[in-house]
Amino acid sequence: MSTSELPLTGVDLGHAALPPLIGSAVERIDAVEKVTGRARYAADTRVPRMLHGAVVRSPHAAARVLSVDTARAKRLPGVHAVITGADTAGVKWGAFRPDLYPLAIDRVRYVGDEVAAVAARDPETARRAAELIHVEYEPLPAVLSLDEALADGAPLVHDDAPGNVAHEFGFDRGGVDAWFERSDVVVEGTWESARQWHAAIETIGCTAEWSQDRVSLWVNTQTPFLARQRYATALGLPLRAVRVVQTEVGGGFGGKSGDDNASVICALLARKAGRPVQLVHTREEEFLASHPRIPMRYAVRLGFTADGLVTAKDIQVTADNGAYTGKAQAVLGAATVRHDALFRYRAVRAHSRLVYTNLEPTGAFRGFGNPSADWAVGQAWDLAADRLGIEVPELFLRNAVEAGSVSPHNHKITSCELKQCISKAAKAIDWDAKRAARLPNRGLAMGVSVHVSGRRSFGDYDGSSAIVRLTEDGRASVIVGEGEIGTGARTTLAQIAAAELGIPVADVSVPRPDTDLTTHALGALASRVTYVAGNAVKRAAEEACRQLLHAAERQLHRPAAHLWVEDGIVQGPPGPDGGDPVSAPVGTVVRAELYRPDGQPIVGVGSFDNPSEFPDQQRYGNESGAYNFVAEAAEVEVDPATGTVRVLELAAAVDCGTVLNPPLAEGQVEGAIAQGLGMALTERFDWRAGAPTRPNFDAYKLPTAEAMPKLHIEFADSYEPTGPFGAKGVGEIALDPVPSIVASAVADAVGVRVHDLPITAEKIFWGMRENRQQQAGPHDTAPATQEGDTR
Repeated sequence: MSTSELPLTGVDLGHAALPPLIGSAVERIDAVEKVTGRARYAADTRVPRMLHGAVVRSPHAAARVLSVDTARAKRLPGVHAVITGADTAGVKWGAFRPDLYPLAIDRVRYVGDEVAAVAARDPETARRAAELIHVEYEPLPAVLSLDEALADGAPLVHDDAPGNVAHEFGFDRGGVDAWFERSDVVVEGTWESARQWHAAIETIGCTAEWSQDRVSLWVNTQTPFLARQRYATALGLPLRAVRVVQTEVGGGFGGKSGDDNASVICALLARKAGRPVQLVHTREEEFLASHPRIPMRYAVRLGFTADGLVTAKDIQVTADNGAYTGKAQAVLGAATVRHDALFRYRAVRAHSRLVYTNLEPTGAFRGFGNPSADWAVGQAWDLAADRLGIEVPELFLRNAVEAGSVSPHNHKITSCELKQCISKAAKAIDWDAKRAARLPNRGLAMGVSVHVSGRRSFGDYDGSSAIVRLTEDGRASVIVGEGEIGTGARTTLAQIAAAELGIPVADVSVPRPDTDLTTHALGALASRVTYVAGNAVKRAAEEACRQLLHAAERQLHRPAAHLWVEDGIVQGPPGPDGGDPVSAPVGTVVRAELYRPDGQPIVGVGSFDNPSEFPDQQRYGNESGAYNFVAEAAEVEVDPATGTVRVLELAAAVDCGTVLNPPLAEGQVEGAIAQGLGMALTERFDWRAGAPTRPNFDAYKLPTAEAMPKLHIEFADSYEPTGPFGAKGVGEIALDPVPSIVASAVADAVGVRVHDLPITAEKIFWGMRENRQQQAGPHDTAPATQEGDTR
């Protein structure tokens, strides 16, 4: 079947007409603040008598701390506090496996581990004082790779993790061996991903101030309420003694989700100094201690029937946890199972291990394990298509899940337009024409992915709650604790509330989260805010509107069922005896409802819990109530003389349900693709003794505008019945397949398949050279695949 014959429309959606505001390009509610410089980021926080902090970090990957001499630092004029591990509660903390002290006690486990900290009158004095602290170390043997960590007799990073295994699980669902025996084609390979840093424009920062025995933290965190819980544990305080206020966030991407020590150290410094303290990472510190993406070694084996139906999948995943765990355990789980919600596998098996090393701790990054899984599994599917003689889009269509599908792990697919996405991406990249008129050194590839719209990770709850308050001047305040990390989430929530209330978006405000004042929320993670918080806000707005119309019923003398709100005006039909239609501004109705005997405010409360299941320890369970999908296709050109890759075009077709605000959704897709290209092609460090040699942007190359290909971005005609106005998540999905499709397109162009990230010109050059030598005559070693192998 050619791509011109592929179905381009989805199922009959059959949903009610949407309000005009839904699907429109609403201006961001924070646009003016940001373009005028009035937005207050972490480093912009100012508190009277505020000091500045600096941290002493370990230069060793593994060492025993023998002594810490702070005398010279304390004598430096302008220094107000110096702290070490002795000033902490001595409590280990962490999202899933508590293994991290706020400051090192007895041992350091990676280059960058926090040992001591200083608070001084200005950043320069603080940094100078930190340099004056003398730490005596006894270097210990370090494990600086997965192989070293797993070797017999390897030094242990943590004494309570035998074999350096922090977490391990596995399963066999459906009888994999039997299905492989019934397979006509089996493909396999091993691929490795690499650390990728978030590289947000703003580094991690916090300002801490104590009032008696209670601390307030102004933090650029993605997850204020979850962060508060972890900070309280690390500080040895009851939850009520910690308040977290979210500042503006200059990009999060998973790196500001409360797994680092910065805010805890800031609070400890402020308590010791008796004054507020601000601590902001330098860019070098951000590269040394910010939990980058988890490197994974991913071995894949796939089975197929001769006509291209997938039978079985068997994987072995080994992930580099680094020195401390953070969210790596959950990331490994997602990388192991989520990809299985894409295709109709008959059987799946996995064995996954999270391994401690004496390297920088890893953690959450946009995609949350999916890009590492797609990097490997996507290329295995590309190999299978070649072996079967079936074009990749057609192979995907024969196996893609649909609405009503259930994965081997009990992922229950409600809305799904994956097939529509495959067709749209193939058409946008002009797949058939490019295949019919192939050009030298150009290659074409396609990949697909699936992501959640929130998931149950932190106990059996993935919900949100919201309050919508109508004011006597006709505005609405949406009080919700989810927050904003630069994606436009506050605008989306304001748009949902405005559409439900019938008022302009400009009349809706969404204050920033404050754990003292806003409703409880899990925060910006797992592409959950639009779906989960959007539903809570919609329900709260529905309740506020119900109260408004009942108040108007008393004032306008029309049944509430006959009234509606449009452009901030409550409107109704003529009375039963004729006359003119009735109307009143929302503010007038609210004020009249307040200023009467036993008057009442108009306040709606709403909540929503993701209709999902809490997966068991083997990751069985429907982890989300809605799944979003993407298909992406890319064309690349490879310079045969140097191996340099240029991505010429990239088409992305996304199923995120109803697109509430097209420019915001397009921006999320574009940004995700850019990060995917960085992961694929440029983002890497040279390492020495367990650390990057030059931890800054001069050595870590992000993709620039010049490197971006021509983009084709489309959205599927889709509607999620459980989502707010039919919407589901969109923030992460478009990153996931990018490295895989670039690698497969390179293999299509010049016959070289790269197995370890990033895809560099050097790897391709040597792969092409090996291919030429093999074509010229016998060679000492055979390639591991039909294509040049760069392992």
